[in-house]
Amino acid sequence: MKAFVTGAAGFIGSHICERLLKENYEVTGLDCFTDYYPKTIKKNNLRSLNKEKKFTFLEANILNIDLKRRLAGTDYLFHFAAQAGVRASWGQDFKVYTDNNITAVQHILEAVKENKKIRKIIFASSSSVYGDTKELPVRETAETLPVSPYGVTKLMGEKLFYSYGVNYNIPYIALRFFTVYGPRQRPDMGFNIFISKILKGENLPVFSGGRSTRDFTYVEDIVNCCLLAAKSKYTREIFNVGGGHRINLLEVIKKIESITGKKARIKLAEAQKGDVKNTWSDISKAKNLLGYAPKADLVYGLKKEVEWLQGQGCGHEY
Repeated sequence: MKAFVTGAAGFIGSHICERLLKENYEVTGLDCFTDYYPKTIKKNNLRSLNKEKKFTFLEANILNIDLKRRLAGTDYLFHFAAQAGVRASWGQDFKVYTDNNITAVQHILEAVKENKKIRKIIFASSSSVYGDTKELPVRETAETLPVSPYGVTKLMGEKLFYSYGVNYNIPYIALRFFTVYGPRQRPDMGFNIFISKILKGENLPVFSGGRSTRDFTYVEDIVNCCLLAAKSKYTREIFNVGGGHRINLLEVIKKIESITGKKARIKLAEAQKGDVKNTWSDISKAKNLLGYAPKADLVYGLKKEVEWLQGQGCGHEY
């Protein structure tokens, strides 16, 4: 079996590649190393992958390569390449988001619309498509009203998949991820910031006055659901992928304090543009149809991320 993974050097993409290799897939990974965060971090994510005989890496932009040729012979395509970040998606950088989150999707779909070999495409969407929903826990049938340009672009990616899917019979599943965390988490994401600041004894900004809640999902659970979706009989479906529970951010900080033995220097701040107040996934559809069941509890996942960050030289051993 052959798998193609876009965004292979990223947080989730690198984990997907490792899992596929363990299951004896031939894996081609693509990444263009956008400058949203340092290239050295992504290079480190690829370190173990590049040692594998069944892994091939392409440094290229989806918009600038012959995807039709590259995807010939592919059984499963995992599209994880995207311009991330809610807060950075405003203003003049919006074109970066439309290029990487909308136009790139259209290029992929044009490349595969006549490909009868591909068994399934897994598209990494986001809980950001729901916006500030009042329906909690939120189901896939809830109204989508994203409150950030980033969320809008992820929703448009879903719509493109649907349009091409129904017209060209493209087999795909869109997975709406809820706040993924764990080793290799991007440096702009909450837990990476929380843990790093606490380990270093620096002031920790907590937005929304610490009142917001999130549904956090460990990266291994995300990977498990991606594989379940790829191998399932379902197509042209959308699934929430979350931890299935929510927690206040101040409670998360208490857990990190307990794990590290260090006290957080909390600095409360107002909500940022595009931030939502609460997220909480109803994962019953993924449970019932895919057999998805998140296994990692929050303390386990936080310990793993703390260990990883300390291995990167952040703070000291506890």
